[in-house]
Amino acid sequence: MGRFDGRIALVTGGGGGIGSAIARRLASEGAHVVVTDINAGAAQAVAAEIAAAGHASSAIAANIAKSNECHALVSQVLAAQGSVDVLVNNAGINRRGNIMAISEDDWDATFSVNIDAMFHLCRAVIPQMMERGGGAIVNTASQWGLHPAPNHIAYNVSKAAVASFTQNLARDYAPHKIRVNAVCPGEIHTPMLEAGVKRSGRTIADLDRLVPYGRIGKPEEVAALVAFLASEEAPFMCGSLVEITGAQAVA
Repeated sequence: MGRFDGRIALVTGGGGGIGSAIARRLASEGAHVVVTDINAGAAQAVAAEIAAAGHASSAIAANIAKSNECHALVSQVLAAQGSVDVLVNNAGINRRGNIMAISEDDWDATFSVNIDAMFHLCRAVIPQMMERGGGAIVNTASQWGLHPAPNHIAYNVSKAAVASFTQNLARDYAPHKIRVNAVCPGEIHTPMLEAGVKRSGRTIADLDRLVPYGRIGKPEEVAALVAFLASEEAPFMCGSLVEITGAQAVA
């Protein structure tokens, strides 16, 4: 028996480094995972990998920066699977620059993906969670939403909004047994991070030296935390912002 046997999990940004690790972890523990990503090929590849491992998964391409696609996505999952028991709001983008350097388009895009999509997806998912007597929502925030890094104002502020959104949603829906929590990762070794490192001229080893634990994190470590928060092993965790940083945030 897996912790998510019989559950339907929807994972946004499921084609990326952290998202794909979350999807694989939830599927390995019994969930039927719906992998969604703006990149249809990436979502389908992750779903196929999960299926090849003998687990249940499907893929849906969606641009969650658009509110109508958020609602259409949830409607499609409900029609095909009957419920969304676990929603993992993982999709995110990072547009760099201080307030004078970042463009208005990048500011708007950051908030559309990083926080507005959560608003629309949760509005679509929560009514059926209430009808079913509960559910779990796990949001991906960031240590930078709690401890801002320089020259990333849009990303930092959007992730701070995710943290506040998580706590507000938890307070409002805990009476309905809908548990809402957030993970706040530090530097995690993903393709997105590698691309940023190359642009900066630094190396992964440079980042490792900034972390008291001695290295940056792995997507699978974030996935394990998400799975715990979404599971019945964390029944009293609601409104928590859980940092996973190798002590970098307190260094």
